[in-house]
Amino acid sequence: MSFDPTVPITGAEIVVRCLAEEGVKHVFGYPGGAVLYIYDAIFQQDKFQHVLVRHEQAAVHAADAYSRSSNTVGVALVTSGPGVTNAVTGLSTAYMDSVPMVVISGQVPSHAIGQDAFQECDTVGITRPVVKHNFLVKDVRDLASTIKKAFFIARTGRPGPVLVDIPKDITVNKCLFEYPREVDMRSYRPVDKGHAGQIRKAVALLQNAERPMIYAGGGVILANASNELNRMVETTGFPITNTLMGLGGSRSSDPHFVGMPGMHGTYEANMAMQHCDVLIAIGARFDDRVIGNPKHFASHPRKIIHIDIDPSSISKRVKVDIPIVGNVKDVLIELLSQLDAGNGHANAPALQSWWKQIAEWRGRDCLAYASSDTLIKPQSVIQQLHKVTGGDAFITSDVGQHQMWAAQYYPFDKPRRWINSGGLGTMGVGLPFAMGVQMANPDATVACVTGEGSIQMCIQELATCKQYHLTPKIILLNNRFLGMVRQWQQIDYGSRYSESYMDSLPDFEKLAEAYGHVGMKIEKPGDVDGALRDAFAMKDRLVFMNFITDQSENVWPMVKAGRGLNEMLLGSEDL
Repeated sequence: MSFDPTVPITGAEIVVRCLAEEGVKHVFGYPGGAVLYIYDAIFQQDKFQHVLVRHEQAAVHAADAYSRSSNTVGVALVTSGPGVTNAVTGLSTAYMDSVPMVVISGQVPSHAIGQDAFQECDTVGITRPVVKHNFLVKDVRDLASTIKKAFFIARTGRPGPVLVDIPKDITVNKCLFEYPREVDMRSYRPVDKGHAGQIRKAVALLQNAERPMIYAGGGVILANASNELNRMVETTGFPITNTLMGLGGSRSSDPHFVGMPGMHGTYEANMAMQHCDVLIAIGARFDDRVIGNPKHFASHPRKIIHIDIDPSSISKRVKVDIPIVGNVKDVLIELLSQLDAGNGHANAPALQSWWKQIAEWRGRDCLAYASSDTLIKPQSVIQQLHKVTGGDAFITSDVGQHQMWAAQYYPFDKPRRWINSGGLGTMGVGLPFAMGVQMANPDATVACVTGEGSIQMCIQELATCKQYHLTPKIILLNNRFLGMVRQWQQIDYGSRYSESYMDSLPDFEKLAEAYGHVGMKIEKPGDVDGALRDAFAMKDRLVFMNFITDQSENVWPMVKAGRGLNEMLLGSEDL
C-alpha cells in the first residue's frame, strides 16, 4: 500500500498504518460487518499477517499467549456485538494475569449508538471491568493518537489489555495521517524507579535476616527481571519460591528453589513461607491461592518487603513493612548493587540452620506418587514430556488437574516458557495459547497440556492450526472426568460426583484426523515414552495424543480453602 502523507486516508487505513508503525507482525481476528473496511485495508497491505481464528475468544487468547511468550503487545481484531462479547473472556484472562494486549473492536455507526442497532452492544461498559483501559473513538482525527495511547498504556506500568472501540463510520471517514512519536498523559505516569530510602531499609533487613525467603511472582517475568532474580539468589543464598505465574522466573534446577507455593505447592515452600522471619515479595500479590487465609498467614510474625509496579497491590491482602513501588527490574538492579556493596548476607550460621530446617521439610518428598504397571499416571506423562523435550519446550496448559501437574512436574529454567491462565482460571485457553506461542516462536517446540473438558471448549481451532501450518503437540490427560471438580467433590462433597463425569466423549484421534492432523491413543504406561518421542519427531505435523490416565488420581499436596499454609493435605491419608 503506497502512502502519501499529504493525501487524506480512511480510518481503516489509519488502523492498518498504526499497527505497522507499532511493529505488529501478527493480528488474530474474525471479520464481521462493523470491521469490513478494516479487513479491506488489511487485504491491501503487507506489513503484518492476519490469522483467521474460528471463534473470537480464541483470537484474544492467541494474542495473549503471543504477548506472554515474546514480550510484545499482542493484537486482536473483532467485530461489534457478539464479536466483542465473545472476546470478553479473553480480555478478562489477560487482565487478571497483567498481559499487554490491544484489542480493536468494531462498533455500529456513530449515529446508531444507543439505538439498539443490529449487532450493537455497550462495548465500553461491558469491557470496563476487565481491561486496563478502553476507548471509544468519536472522530477519525483522534484515531491514530488513540491507538498510540492504547499501546503505551498496555505495555507500561502494570501491563494489561486495552480495548479500542471504533464505529464503522470512523473507519470510512478520512483525514491526514500522522502517527505520534511520543505519548504524554497527565493522568497516567507510572513510576519505574523504587524509592532509594526504602531500598536501603530492605537491604538492611535482608542482610540480618535469620530465616529469609524470596517469594517471586509473574511480575518478575513481565519486567524481564529473571537474570536479576537469579543473581539475587546466587548473591544471598536465600531459598526462593516462584508462584504459578512466576515459574521460570528463577531456575527450577537451582537447589535454592523450593518449589511452587500455595494451594498445590510443595510442603517445603509453604512451610518456609509460613515460618520465615523476613519475606521479600517480588512481583507477586499474595493472592488467595498462594497464602490461603490472610488471617492464618499473619499468625506467624514476619517482616515483609514488597516490590511491585502497582501501588494498589501493596498491602491489599497482607500488610507489609517495607513497600517499594517501582519496576521490578530497576528495583532489583539497585537492591543488588547495595547487597554487593554490603557483602550480601551477614548471618551465615542462622542461614545454615534455616537451610537445615528446609531440608527436613524437603525430606517429606511431597510430590511422590504411586507408580502403576497397568494405569498411566498423569504425573509420569509430564515427567516424560520434560525428558523428551529436554526441558526446553514452551508449555501451554488449560485449567484443572492437568495444569497443576504440569506446574509441579515440568521444571522451568527459563522465563516465558510456561503459558497458562493463573488469575481467571480459564478453561479452553490451551490450544489457542499454543497457536499464539507458535506464531511468535515459529521454530520452537510447543506442547499443550490439556484435559478432555478444557480441550473441547476451543477445539475448533484445530482448523486454524491446519490453515496456518501450526504444529503444537497436544498432551490430553484424559481421565473421563472434570478432574479438579471431581477431586473437590470427593474431598468436600461426600464423593457425590454431580455432573463432573464426561459420559460421552468424542473419538479424539479421529476428530484430530478429521481436521487434517495426526491422532494417537495411548493406554499403557509402557507406551508413553515411545508415543511422545514419535510425536515430537513429527516436526511438521500437529499430533493429538490422547493419554487414558488413572481416573482416581488427585493433585497433592493441597491446602483447602480457608486453611493456612501449614495445614496441608499431603495425600488421601490426610483426609
